[in-house]
Amino acid sequence: MPITPVLHCSNTPIGAKPLSSPTAPGTLFVVATPIGHMEDITLRAIHTLKEVGLIAAEDTRHTRKLLTRYEISTPLLSYHDHNKEKRTPELVEKLKAGNSIGLVTDAGTPSVSDPGHYLVRAAIRAAIPVVPIPGASAFVAALSVSGLPTDSFVFVGFVPRKPAKRKYFLERLKGEPRTLIFYESPKRLLGLMQEIIDLMGDRSAVVARELTKVHEEILRGSLSNILKVLAARSALKGECTLLVGGCEGAAEFDRNSLVRDLTQLRLETGRPLSELVKEVARKHGISKKVVYEEALKLKKEG
Repeated sequence: MPITPVLHCSNTPIGAKPLSSPTAPGTLFVVATPIGHMEDITLRAIHTLKEVGLIAAEDTRHTRKLLTRYEISTPLLSYHDHNKEKRTPELVEKLKAGNSIGLVTDAGTPSVSDPGHYLVRAAIRAAIPVVPIPGASAFVAALSVSGLPTDSFVFVGFVPRKPAKRKYFLERLKGEPRTLIFYESPKRLLGLMQEIIDLMGDRSAVVARELTKVHEEILRGSLSNILKVLAARSALKGECTLLVGGCEGAAEFDRNSLVRDLTQLRLETGRPLSELVKEVARKHGISKKVVYEEALKLKKEG
């Protein structure tokens, strides 16, 4: 019997009518704004920001410049990492009362490496409709011109600042075969690149700086060469996106050999699976995630 697909909005109960108005009451609109160039905003985003009852902005002073450019007079309310726990219940109550709210960040798409995800999650839990108004995103823009594989990638975002946590974080990515995408401040970018070289080797990389802005710059090459170029400068400024090639050959491994090692170690030692996975991953030079998935398959196969 053929299967007939049923399409429906994830925020709308099956059988209910979809939202007809672009600014329906009681809806949270996640609105993407420019990452630099003021003209990188959609007509739908402009219309939505004009029609909502309130705009929750990461930095109201920054957002005011955009609103002034497009003659948008909607009231602004600050919503950022330092007040999200206090503001979120207030905004959820406003949404429940039937107010429409537009959520924006300083640049790009809200809730992506951004405190906006806190409000989005709270709205979903309260059964409030959440509607995306898509647009610019720095990591997508950087990936599109990087020249690195784009069919599969891992958006890492910002790495931990504490050395021990950062090293552990990066170690877990060492065997990842997909393109890695990081956000980092210009002050810490060089240090991050050196750590990646030390832990993962000198891989192909791209640094995209100040995308869509006047001083836009895209550097391609090996991590060491890009690091050398940037280290020679007196200062490094602007928003930076770092893309690093995945671990070559990590996607290919000898499953029979891997299964044999897992089975033998389990029979010989009786150690916890986590320890076995770590040891086998190190021996074969692949990620623990890959080994763990194979161990689960082995367990199901008996």
